[in-house]
Amino acid sequence: LLQVFKDATAFFSRGTPNLATVIPAMDMIDLQLGTKHRQTAEYDYAIRTAMGIAKRTLNKYYELTDSAEAYRIAMVLHPSYKMAYFKKAGWEASWIEVA
Repeated sequence: LLQVFKDATAFFSRGTPNLATVIPAMDMIDLQLGTKHRQTAEYDYAIRTAMGIAKRTLNKYYELTDSAEAYRIAMVLHPSYKMAYFKKAGWEASWIEVA
């Protein structure tokens, strides 16, 4: 579980983060937290609690990106992502249209 945080920290420490790299990193952290949180029996109560708080905090900031058009614009304009990012992320067609 800690590896995803270590990887994200190392990635963003190497260069200048930009909007188009922040969202996929948040997606990866969210995926790992969701996967590990379902395996809660393997972890101590304090770790499970910390994972739940981390997931809620990440979701809070992820929801804030919905109100900032800059994130959607950055993803659409990024040569590697374009509209494919939204489709891969499972966005509904109406959300993609708004993006």
